[in-house]
Amino acid sequence: MKGRERTTELPRPKKLLGQNFLIDRQVLGRIVEAAGIKPDDRVLEVGPGRGALTRLLADKGARVVAVELDRELVPLLSAEFAGRDNVEIVGADILAVDLGRLLGECGAGRWKVVANLPYNISSQVLFRFLECRDLFSLLVLMLQKEVGERLLAPAGCKEYGALTVFFRLYFDIQRALTVKPGSFHPVPKVDSVVLRFLPLSAPRADVGDEELFRRVVKASFSQRRKTLWNCLKTAGVAPAETDLAQALESCGIDQGRRGETLSLEEFVTLTRALESLNVSAARDAGKTLA
Repeated sequence: MKGRERTTELPRPKKLLGQNFLIDRQVLGRIVEAAGIKPDDRVLEVGPGRGALTRLLADKGARVVAVELDRELVPLLSAEFAGRDNVEIVGADILAVDLGRLLGECGAGRWKVVANLPYNISSQVLFRFLECRDLFSLLVLMLQKEVGERLLAPAGCKEYGALTVFFRLYFDIQRALTVKPGSFHPVPKVDSVVLRFLPLSAPRADVGDEELFRRVVKASFSQRRKTLWNCLKTAGVAPAETDLAQALESCGIDQGRRGETLSLEEFVTLTRALESLNVSAARDAGKTLA
């Protein structure tokens, strides 16, 4: 097929691994363009599959580390890129590999991530990238359109969730292009989207206790049909229900609201209020013991 990568004489895509190989050369080129790949770039690719995107990245002169889980594809990829000193194929699970160690072995400096993520683990991979965000200068990721809409969603709509809040704190996110099912083999049942994630030089707000912030946000979306009060009161984010009520009141947040109605700024304000109450409670407990 003109404009498509060949799909014959290779292992069949594995549904269990969420494999839908991108075969549209025009789309592949636009992804590389969205990443602004230059010869001195270092690029992490996740799930290279049959190597279509890997070839384009390598042709740009970038240093490419491609992490592939499929044991059948790893030796084929290694053989194909054996003559390329700027490509390293790593047979590993991206959810288990130590990214800091893997990329750190290639020298100091930040990396770009360019990937067509397996849709069955995309949210898990996103959280891994979030944890390791200091390693990266840019992420350009192909995602199921539904996941992309969640990341771009404003507060107050059904797509808005914990993933939205966490990424909004640390990244600027832009839609690069929408990709139709016919650009893949096998053809998926959903549209896809390519997003650009640009890490901020500093978080949009000082959340204070980051672990408490994560707990507050996750708990707020844990039962979407329930009120914020019902979601938070059993989550252990405050010493007592009276303290939780005090924190919400001090932030001007009605107990009857739902988590998806809170903006990032409101989550931050609530976390700081709860942190202050927790510190006071711990101090009072210490005085009592003394």
